[in-house]
Amino acid sequence: MSTIEFNNLLISHQDFLSGFAMGFTRDREDANDLVQETFVKALRYKNNFKEGTNIKGWLYTIMRNIFINNYKRKRFQNTIVDQTENQYFLNSGQDYHHDSVTSLINIDDIQSAISRLKYDFRKPFSMFLDGFHYDEIADELGIPMGTVKSRIFHARKRLREELVEFAVE
Repeated sequence: MSTIEFNNLLISHQDFLSGFAMGFTRDREDANDLVQETFVKALRYKNNFKEGTNIKGWLYTIMRNIFINNYKRKRFQNTIVDQTENQYFLNSGQDYHHDSVTSLINIDDIQSAISRLKYDFRKPFSMFLDGFHYDEIADELGIPMGTVKSRIFHARKRLREELVEFAVE
């Protein structure tokens, strides 16, 4: 089947697909988008269509799968409508809460607490803060990766204990 024949076959089933799309979406614009996505996918995978088989069933299956995938994607997507003036947090996917701890702890307090850590904990922790991955830190310091992870964990724990005085209940 030539490309032109296949395109004409698709177009001849547009009304059929539009009816099913309306049944799925219950909205004219969404239905038109669904039909268009179905056509795009059908054109992309036209080599998978066997001539002489039921094209209506093939197109319906494509449309149904697109609708289900889009539905699942929207269901798991946490979109937040941000009413702030600058819209910094649009589509952040999580609730934004003002963190009173970080607003009361200044960078000098944090740097001071880090500098009081033992060198064995301070060096891997500082490298981690600078963006190094665990394996890079292990290679640089010549220690096993498990030791790096442990030292970073204990550095965080000690910093948390030391900076707890700044926390607000």
